[in-house]
Amino acid sequence: MSVAVKSTSQGGFGPLKQKLFAVLWGATIIGNTGSFIRDVASSWLMTDLSSSPTAVAMVQAAATLPIFLLAIPAGVLSDILDRRKFLIAIQVLLACVSVSLMLLTAWGMQTIGSLVALTFLGGIGAALMGPTWQAIVPELVDRKDIKNGVALNSLGINIARAIGPALGGLILASLGGAVTYGVDVISYAFVIAALLWWRRPPTPRDELSEQFLGAFRAGLRYARASRELHVVLVRAFCFFALASSVWALLPLVARGLLGGGAGFYGILLGAVGLGAIGGAVVMPKLRDKLDADGLLLAAALVTAAVMAGLSFAPPQWLAVVGLLVLGAAWITALTTLNGTAQAILPNWVRGRSLAVYLTVFNGAMTAGSLAWGAVAEWVGVPAALLAGAAGLVIVGAVSHVLKLPKGEADLVPSNHWPEPLTAAAVENDRGPVLILVEYRIDPKDRVAFLRVLERLSAERRRDGAYAWGVTEDAAEPGLMLEWFQVESWAEHLRQHKRVSKADADVQEEILRFHLGPERPQVRHLLAVHSRTAA
Repeated sequence: MSVAVKSTSQGGFGPLKQKLFAVLWGATIIGNTGSFIRDVASSWLMTDLSSSPTAVAMVQAAATLPIFLLAIPAGVLSDILDRRKFLIAIQVLLACVSVSLMLLTAWGMQTIGSLVALTFLGGIGAALMGPTWQAIVPELVDRKDIKNGVALNSLGINIARAIGPALGGLILASLGGAVTYGVDVISYAFVIAALLWWRRPPTPRDELSEQFLGAFRAGLRYARASRELHVVLVRAFCFFALASSVWALLPLVARGLLGGGAGFYGILLGAVGLGAIGGAVVMPKLRDKLDADGLLLAAALVTAAVMAGLSFAPPQWLAVVGLLVLGAAWITALTTLNGTAQAILPNWVRGRSLAVYLTVFNGAMTAGSLAWGAVAEWVGVPAALLAGAAGLVIVGAVSHVLKLPKGEADLVPSNHWPEPLTAAAVENDRGPVLILVEYRIDPKDRVAFLRVLERLSAERRRDGAYAWGVTEDAAEPGLMLEWFQVESWAEHLRQHKRVSKADADVQEEILRFHLGPERPQVRHLLAVHSRTAA
C-alpha cells in the first residue's frame, strides 16, 4: 500500500508545498535536462561520424526501440521491486552510459557502433524508468492531488525540453562533446542524491511476494479485465494516432510550407515546450470549468485547429503562436489521460498498467507517424494535415460519448476476506484452484442478482481469476453457484490481499440477496495431479 503525504495545499501547484514531492520534482527536471543535453550531443556527434541519413536515424531508433520492447516488463519490475532502489539502480546505469560516452569522445575512440550501442543502453534505462517514476506519484501526494502531481511531472518534462536542447547546443559548440556528456553525468548525481534522501518505507517481502513471470501474467490479466483502463487506452489511442500527424510532418512544415531552416524548426519545438508550460499553469482553472471529457475534447479541437492552420502556410510568427497553443493542448491531453489512468489503478498493479498505457501511447505515436508520412507522400503535406485535423475532430466528438472514468473509487485494500480454511497446509505453487461460492436467493431477484454479480466478476478477473462463471441448480431454483479459477494457491492468497474497499462494497451488495442464515458457503478445490494423488 502506498504511503501518501497529506496535502493541505490548494491549486495546481499544491503538491510543490510538500517537501518530498518538490525535491524529487526538481531533481527530475535536472535529470531530464541532462538527458536532453546528452541526446543533442549524440545526434550531432553521429553527423560527424557519418553523413548517412540511415546512420543518423539509427540514433533515434536506438533510443526509442527499448520503450516498445521493455515498457511492460519494466512495469512488472516496478511493481515487484522496491521502487526507490529500482530508480537508483536505473540512474546509476544511465550515469555509466554517459560516463562511457564522455570517455570515448574525449579519447577520440567513439564509433558509429559504440554510439548506437550506448544510446540503446540509455534507451533501456529510459524504458525502465518511465513506468516506475509515474507509479511513485501517488506515494508522494494525497489522492486528491494526483492529477496535479501528474500535471506537474509533465510540466517538469517540458521545462527540461525547453532548456535542455538549447543548453546542450551551447555547451557542445563552446566546450565540445566530452564536456557535454560530463554535464549529463552531473545531472544524474542530483537525481541519485534526491532518491537517497527519500526515506521510503521498505517494500515488504514475504512468501507471497510476486515473481516476475507470475507478476507479468497478473498484470496482463488485470489490463484485460479492467473496463475503465480499456476506456482510457481507447481514448488515448484515438487522440494520439491522429494528433501524431503534426509531429511527424512538422519538419516538412517548417522547411517546405513555412520556408524556415533548422533554427526555425528549433524555435517551433521550443514554442511547443513553452506552450506546454503555460498550459500546465492554467490547467487547474480549466479543471474548475471542464471535466476530464471536456478537457480532452477541447484539446482535440484546439490541436485540430492548429493543424488545419499550419496546412495553409501561415506567416512564420503566426505559426509560432499556433505551436504555443498546440503545446498547451498537448499537455492538457497528456495530463488528463495520464491522471485518469493513475486514479483508477490500485497500487499493486500500478506500474504494470501504466506500462500498458505507455505502450499504447508510444504505439499510437509511432504507427500514426508512419501512416501520416505515407499519406503525405501520396496527397502532400497540407492535405495530410487537413485530413488529420478532420479525423481528430470527428473521432474526438465520437469518442467523447465513451466517458472517461471518474477515478473516485477507494482502491485501498479492504483486507476483509477471511483466510481460507484448509485441512492441512497447502503448497503455494499448487494449482490451479477452483473457488466455489454458493448463494441462495429469491428467484424473483434473479435478474438483479446477476446484474450485480456481473460487476463482481470484473473484480475477480482483475485481481487474479483467469476464468469465471455462474451456474444455477436445475432442481432448486434460487441456488446459484459462482465459480472462478486462479493459477495457484499463492495467487489466490494474493487475491485476498488485492480486494479494494470499492470492490468490498460490491461484494456487500451481493450479500444482500443471500437468504441463508449465514454467509454464502465457500469451497476451495485444488487440482489433483499424478504427483499429488497419492
